[in-house]
Formats: sequence, C-alpha cells, structure tokens
Amino acid sequence: MSYRRCGFRYEKKLRAIGVARIAGIDEAGRGALAGPVVAAAVVLPEKFRHRKLNDSKQLAPELREQICSELVSDPQVRWTVGIVDSVEIDRINILRASHRAMRLAIEALIEPPDHVLIDGLPVIPFPLPQTAIIEGDCISLSIAAASVIAKVTRDRMMRDFCAHFPQYCFDQHKGYGTELHLLKLHEFGPCPIHRRSFEPVAQPLLALEELVQILPSPARRTRREVSVPLPEA
Repeated sequence: MSYRRCGFRYEKKLRAIGVARIAGIDEAGRGALAGPVVAAAVVLPEKFRHRKLNDSKQLAPELREQICSELVSDPQVRWTVGIVDSVEIDRINILRASHRAMRLAIEALIEPPDHVLIDGLPVIPFPLPQTAIIEGDCISLSIAAASVIAKVTRDRMMRDFCAHFPQYCFDQHKGYGTELHLLKLHEFGPCPIHRRSFEPVAQPLLALEELVQILPSPARRTRREVSVPLPEA
C-alpha cells in the first residue's frame, strides 16, 4: 500500500459541498486490560498547519506530548474528551464503551459540528452525520489530532493510576497486555481498574503462557524491551 500523507482531503471534500464545521474523533485504550477508554473530538481551523502531526501511534512519546500541548493551547482549536471507566466497560462491553466515549466527547463540544470524521468503522447510533475512515488517523489531520489528545490524556491517567497501584507498573505499559503486565497480574491479581470481563484478567496465567509461546528469541526481546522514560505532564 502506498504511503498517504496525513492531510485535509476529506475535510476539503466536505467544505466543497458546504459543510463548514468538521470534527475528527478517535479513541485510545480500547485494547487495554486496565483503565478507561478515552475518546477525543477535535475541530481544527480551516487554515490549520502542522508539520509533525500524525497518527499518535507513529509518534515518539515526547513528540506526542509536545504536539498535544500545542493543540490544546491553540485558541483556534476546539477539543473535548469523553471517558468511560473500567466498571462501565465491564457492564456494557468495550465496543459500546468506545462508542459511548466518542458520543460524550462530541456532546461536550460547545458548538456541535456539522459532520464528524471517525477513525475506523461507523458508530451506530450517532447523533451527527459521519464519515468513517479506516486508518483515518493516518489520513485526516482532524482525526490525527484527536488520536494524539486521546492518547496523551489516557497515558497521563494511567501514570496517575500507577501512583495508587504501583505494583502493576501502569506507567510502563499503560494497562496493555504486555509480558510485564501479565506477570504483575498473575502475581497480585486484578486491582479496581482492571477490566474483569477481559479473559486475560480472569485467567492471567493462561494469557501469560500464550504470550511466552509467541515471543521472539531472548536476544530480540532484550532489544525490544528497552524503553524511553515518558515525560511528566
């Protein structure tokens, strides 16, 4: 697949037919075993430019934090977040929780957008006209901005949770199912922010055994486990 630079192609198509106010939406934390799912809604000004903004997963943590600070401090950028905690995730399931977080983010905008660009598949039901874009965080600047704000917001929350539950090292893996997290889960059992409806939380030893079977060789694993400390918010 050819590389497509993140830009305003979808936004421009909508503006060409008279749609003026467009929001991008993305979420973070859907695949984690602990913590909330966080969605962000972002409305960028028409003349917005940023040379480094891209899908949050493709940005180094320090750059992601820097771009987030630039976005939220720009008076022309309108942004909100919606948060659904682990208790609600267990109650309604992660797909519905992710969609609920997106709706909460949109509802929090003081001026509702005319159209929404959503990363991934359509969200049904949704209160506004929408265009769902597969890998939209790599294509649309509006969605990329939402992905950065959602990711940074959630990472900061997980660092805060680490202060309350230090034995799980949430500051390192952010609640995702890494080898370290599964080891801690097996050792200490789930804490209040773990998603009890997720099978690796209910059966951490089984999940750890499955992960060990698919891990690369020890030499490669050593290189992959080298991490850069995240900056404080």
